[in-house]
Amino acid sequence: MLLESFGVRRDTGGAGRHRGGDGTYRRIRFMEEMEVVVLSNHRRIPPYGMDGGEPGQVGRNWVERKDGTVHEMSGLDAATVHPGDVFVLHTPTGGGYGKAEERILPEAAE
Repeated sequence: MLLESFGVRRDTGGAGRHRGGDGTYRRIRFMEEMEVVVLSNHRRIPPYGMDGGEPGQVGRNWVERKDGTVHEMSGLDAATVHPGDVFVLHTPTGGGYGKAEERILPEAAE
């Protein structure tokens, strides 16, 4: 396996006075045939916001096949991957807290 990329999905948390946490992404390329097994949450129901905050985003899992096709995966799933296939994982994001219109931007606080 080769970890092609790993990072933060910026500005993806739910809107609110306090924005929800950002999600992450990973791209893993396979060099030999393997089985990918996924056990994850919040793939259908987004993380909720609180006190008027907006919900976060659901996560996603999929396999990009070497031939260009895409195999979407559920939160509890398995797939056989082949050399050249890429498994992509997007984690869910946090829900926001408080109403977005009450948000104080850093530049406004100065």
